[in-house]
Amino acid sequence: MQNQYPNGNNLTNDPAQTGTKQQSGTKYYIFGMVTGILAAIAVTLGTVGAVRLYRAVTPLSRGNVSSGVRTDKVESITDENVGQKLAVLEDTIGKYFWKDVEEETLEDGLYRGLLDALEDPYSVYYTSEELIALQQQTEGIYYGIGAYIQDGDAGYVQISRVIKNTPAEASGLMQGDYIYKVNDEDMQGKDKSYVVSKIKGEEHTYVKMTVIRENAAEPIEIDVERRKIENPTVEYEMYDNGMAYIQITEFDLVTTGQFESVYEQAKAEGMRGLIIDLRSNPGGNLSTVCDISRMLLPEGLIVYTEDKYGKREEYTCNGENKIAVPLVVLTNGYSASASEILAGAVKDYGIGKLVGTTTFGKGIVQKVIDLSDGSAIKLTVSSYFTPNGNNIHGIGIEPDVEIAFDAELYKNGTDNQLEKAKEVLADMMR
Repeated sequence: MQNQYPNGNNLTNDPAQTGTKQQSGTKYYIFGMVTGILAAIAVTLGTVGAVRLYRAVTPLSRGNVSSGVRTDKVESITDENVGQKLAVLEDTIGKYFWKDVEEETLEDGLYRGLLDALEDPYSVYYTSEELIALQQQTEGIYYGIGAYIQDGDAGYVQISRVIKNTPAEASGLMQGDYIYKVNDEDMQGKDKSYVVSKIKGEEHTYVKMTVIRENAAEPIEIDVERRKIENPTVEYEMYDNGMAYIQITEFDLVTTGQFESVYEQAKAEGMRGLIIDLRSNPGGNLSTVCDISRMLLPEGLIVYTEDKYGKREEYTCNGENKIAVPLVVLTNGYSASASEILAGAVKDYGIGKLVGTTTFGKGIVQKVIDLSDGSAIKLTVSSYFTPNGNNIHGIGIEPDVEIAFDAELYKNGTDNQLEKAKEVLADMMR
């Protein structure tokens, strides 16, 4: 099930990619969207483009003018002939639309519209270029600039975090910058995946970014070199009294090795208790979260999935590496998907306490299916359940100790949720 992954927040969550909503002022709140391992499931396309099936167009009647809008009528389209209607629409656009439009753009719009009709925000169409970007993202290694982006105001995406020691930092890009133009192309109204596709490129090439910065009188142009970036998804710190802190920002392929490395380091440094911070972690790769869970959980289920036919698939742990010290897991309303798999298992087995606020509530799994022309579709294919059989979709997971994040305290240097986690862990360590 390597091609399935529970995070479906979009084509993102990766440096120079995207995120989701972010609570202002905290380094822990890093966002982004769907990650996962892609399967090579070839699906043959029946045509190169449905809009090219029929070229015959019926004559247009004489137009009328009403309220300044021209109304021309196209006749003789039968309900049974979808291809004919598509051809008529294409040619009508070509004749009347005020700008020239590439046929490929219309075709991509057709495919996107088909997926949009499912009314599922996690089921989407990817062009071949977008698919390549997604593949790089799920690996956690890509050629880009080293920044996270998220939805912003006025139709422009916004830089939500600049990674240390990357081209983005060296160039002077800053958190909060709005991406106005990429290589002189206006990015207003463009979705995150499109902006990402324009920013990323071959190693050692440059991308010109025009950003709008608060308190700057004019847009700022910055040339940024693209380099190979490994997404840093894990951070580690050892506190007093043997309290270890590990933050996981997302579950990419690189995350397993990064987590294992710092986890072993913590044990070597005398870890007596562990805080795992999953706040604002939007999810990621199902196999990655299962691999990390196997370093912590007792023997039994990690998670199981069920599709619409009732087919069940189980992911289990042998319990050989069950954590031997007290555990606290930090969560908030942006902890989603794969994060909820780990948090749910910890809570169901009672091997740790959850501190923070109720999680997002995304209990469904997506699969990416490759098409033979290099494009792909991502579809929601199943629901997932915690070891105790709970489906948390639309509900979330409630913490054992509830405490809301206090932004004002954070501005003064205090992360009140983390301090509460330390307090709870200290009681458990006694």
